[in-house]
Amino acid sequence: MAASAPDELRALTRLAFDELGTATGGIGQFHQAIADRAFGGSRTTPTRVAHDAISRGVYAGLRGAATLAGRAAGGVVSGGGRTLSTTPRGAAVLAVINGLRGDALEREGSELHQPMAVRIGGEPVKPAAVGDAVPQATGRLVVFLHGLFETEFAWRFGGGETYGERLARDGGFTAVDVRYNSGRHISENGRSLADLLEEVVAAWPAPVERIAVVGHSMGGLVARSACHQASARGDAWVRHVRHVVSLGSPHTGAPLEQAVHVAGAALGALPETRPLARFLRRRSAGIRDLRRGSLVDEDWRDRDPDALRAAACQEVPLLDGASHCFVAATVTGDPRHPVGRLIGDWLVLEPSASHRAQEALHVGGAHHLALLNHPMVYERLREWLAPAPRRG
Repeated sequence: MAASAPDELRALTRLAFDELGTATGGIGQFHQAIADRAFGGSRTTPTRVAHDAISRGVYAGLRGAATLAGRAAGGVVSGGGRTLSTTPRGAAVLAVINGLRGDALEREGSELHQPMAVRIGGEPVKPAAVGDAVPQATGRLVVFLHGLFETEFAWRFGGGETYGERLARDGGFTAVDVRYNSGRHISENGRSLADLLEEVVAAWPAPVERIAVVGHSMGGLVARSACHQASARGDAWVRHVRHVVSLGSPHTGAPLEQAVHVAGAALGALPETRPLARFLRRRSAGIRDLRRGSLVDEDWRDRDPDALRAAACQEVPLLDGASHCFVAATVTGDPRHPVGRLIGDWLVLEPSASHRAQEALHVGGAHHLALLNHPMVYERLREWLAPAPRRG
């Protein structure tokens, strides 16, 4: 682990300068579009020729300088012995980067890509060793999945014990925290989660009685995707799932991503604003999937991600044999209040978060992140996950 830490730091430094170079190129495109309008489209006048030659040279020089500076800075910081991905602050930085550009980082083989893994104390643990690495592993597993731009450290929002720690004490559960690259497609992360849990459960040191999967925001969608794909291919682990819990998950889409998608299309209509459109279109596949709550490959494969009108997402059935418990929040006490109906929890609207819920909870006067560690949520979570009383 220590050997990989300097690589993360060096890769982060280089990425920062690469993005600076990209931003410089975007400013150059703005400049060019404005010049086209100012010169009336003519590219042959002496003034225009001189202007273009100078501007191209300036912006090319700035981009080149940023690239060289990134390489030099990467060389300076390498070997510093600092760990990023295993500390709360370092993990938070990488979580944001992965959320924004995680799909590209994976394609490029970047050391900043965070592969899906169970994490204990910030450290990744091999699937076969998870059961032995947790204290007093029981047959009741509760798997926690963070949301976009988050890591497993997010469950400590606001301080105090996490849901997993309290469930271990009050219900005899063993908490399993999973970290994943939230910039990947939700369906890809769902498949990775199914693969991971198949290995974890197969090597679990105690007979597995039941599994609950709890996801915050995007994590709830990843959980549903994993259960759907695992059920379709007959995985053993999914037969133990008794509860799928979503906390503020946009099952029918998130309004912010919907607005960004439309803005990208609108900005692309004019030459002067196309650089902004190209910037917005660089957002990750995971963010794009939140527009409609996509759960399967068919929703995005062989489709134009920037199409203004897209085909409807495939309707994914709820997992048979499991209770689907969804929690929604609104910043107003009453979800029917006009403000609450308009902005929900600031990121997800109440109808989207509670869509098709078999068991539902509304938390009033709370924002999106509050669902990560909220007393009302924990009390209901404990009730939902409590074993059914035995029949006499």
